[in-house]
Amino acid sequence: MAAAPCAFSPRGCRLFASAGPDGRLRVWDTAGSRLQHEFVPSAHLSAACTCLAWAPLEARQPLGKDGPQRKKRKSEDGEVDKQLDILAIGTAVGSILLYSTVKGELQSKLDGGHDSRVNCVRWHQESCCLYSCSDDRHIVEWNTQTCKVKCKWKGDNSSITCLCISPDGKMLLSAGRTIKLWDLETKEVYRHFTGHATSVSSLIFTTVKPTNESKPFDGITGLYFLSGAIHDRLLSVWQIRSDRKEKNAVMSFAVTDEPTFVDLSVSEVKEEPVKLAVVCKDGQLHLFEHILNGYCKKPLTSNCTIQIATPGNDGDSTPKPVPILAAAFCTDKQSLLLVYGNALQPIIEKVSLNTSESHICLVRDVQKVLSLRTDAAVTKVKTPAVNSDAKVLVPGIPGHSTAVKTPALGKEKKKNKRKPGETEESIEERLGALDIDVSKVKTPGGLPQTDSFAVLLVQGLESNDAQILNKVLNTRKENIVKNTVARMPMHAVIPLLHELTKRLQGNPYSASLMVRWLKSVLTLHASYLSTLPDLIPQLGMLYQLMESRVKTLQKLSRLHGRLFILVTQVAASQTVQDVPEVNQTAKLVYEDDSSEEEGSDDEMIADKDSDENWDEDEDEQSDEQDMTVEKEINGDSDLEPENESEEE
Repeated sequence: MAAAPCAFSPRGCRLFASAGPDGRLRVWDTAGSRLQHEFVPSAHLSAACTCLAWAPLEARQPLGKDGPQRKKRKSEDGEVDKQLDILAIGTAVGSILLYSTVKGELQSKLDGGHDSRVNCVRWHQESCCLYSCSDDRHIVEWNTQTCKVKCKWKGDNSSITCLCISPDGKMLLSAGRTIKLWDLETKEVYRHFTGHATSVSSLIFTTVKPTNESKPFDGITGLYFLSGAIHDRLLSVWQIRSDRKEKNAVMSFAVTDEPTFVDLSVSEVKEEPVKLAVVCKDGQLHLFEHILNGYCKKPLTSNCTIQIATPGNDGDSTPKPVPILAAAFCTDKQSLLLVYGNALQPIIEKVSLNTSESHICLVRDVQKVLSLRTDAAVTKVKTPAVNSDAKVLVPGIPGHSTAVKTPALGKEKKKNKRKPGETEESIEERLGALDIDVSKVKTPGGLPQTDSFAVLLVQGLESNDAQILNKVLNTRKENIVKNTVARMPMHAVIPLLHELTKRLQGNPYSASLMVRWLKSVLTLHASYLSTLPDLIPQLGMLYQLMESRVKTLQKLSRLHGRLFILVTQVAASQTVQDVPEVNQTAKLVYEDDSSEEEGSDDEMIADKDSDENWDEDEDEQSDEQDMTVEKEINGDSDLEPENESEEE
């Protein structure tokens, strides 16, 4: 699963905001590791949070003339600075929410800029502008005071995944797979960079001044910035040059897995090294220290690697790793804030840096810490007053609804606390409370029917839950696949095709299973797909994938035939070699004692055979002798056959 979006507040990292997989926004106090705010968006089930960004201090201060309210604002500046203010939240449906941590409520909503998932939001340092990018290939500049689009332009031919604003606020970096540097005044591309083979997930400037101070500084030339991408274990460092020749990275940092959170201390002096903290997908933290001084050929390895593990219990002596979720440098640059554990209830701890050791393993008893914090009070959690006649939509197939039952306080306590002898409610009773037909979900055979598969499939697509999708899509039965696709709602067809396209690019075993689903979707929902106006761009990747595989089919079939002949010939030669040679010598020889008896026996056999014709043969021999005598006397040897027979 992708890492949950999270961010530290600027200037001191006093707050830590994270959006969990359940769609809720939680704001934690880093000093006491306490939950301060919890916000549940109204559309958190269908519009999950995709990115976060804290507003800088200048953007939070309201603009206006000096007046009676100005003195009050100045007096409140200290309090506002303690409790940081606005947090921008990008959603999966294209809208952007502005949440105020001081008021503990949603301040405004930005709509109409994007048609698809918002991948990144970034605040301008000085103005009240907000920049966002999306899968719809556009970059939007927002005016947060009027909540309207200030400017919108196409940033790339594919989805844009990351943004970053230059230190002087005049340039903007955007990245999908390639990286572009934009002039914010003219909205034109200033520089191109080659980028990564996959989508860029992080962009950040590493310097505020160029290392070569002999030339006048124009605000951007000579600066370094860092980029990381998904499925890429190298973080690339780029230098913005005045010439347009160099487009490749000048150096790179090697980590153990895909980077999920990056923080650094910006280098302001030439001799000061850049300190970089990279949290990877495997839960490890890598620390780098390097002076940016131009080109470096080999990837740089980390100076220190930090891991967290649990101590061995009495029953299980094997320590288990605890994943690190985020890390940030403190203001003194000699200590780190580590966020580790579970994303729903993380533990925040301040650790002093000691880069002399190449590997550090911190032993923490996570269960003990969480058990001590379960009774911590949560501030600013609002429970809305719901009318008893209102209905709540259950996630899944539209139409499943149930009336909200508001129990009394005494009954609620009785439900939460069970007695030792009582048994927990069965799944059948819970489904009955949700007003769902139990017979459709629970069958006598124990196997789920296609109705429940369709509900699970829609839930997995909306929440992007890998476990649910794997459970449904790994089905091999053709009948279940067809019935599930036939029963799924129309609005889930395109998300299912996108999910199948993503899985078709994986290993061949997964692709063979996804082809069955793809065949059913294209045959059963062909009429719906033909009505979509933007079907070609949405299914372009799938079409290219199928074309590339079909092109190689003819060559593969020829190769398969040749290999089949070779394999059969080799197998036949091996079978011939493996057959043992037949022994030609006789196992038994029989010889008679006397040869005379053998000869007499032969003569007796011959006599027996010629007994019948004995008289005729003897007469013929005597006649032939008489004829030869007469020929010799008469001198006539050419008798005709008729005469010969008459003579006889």
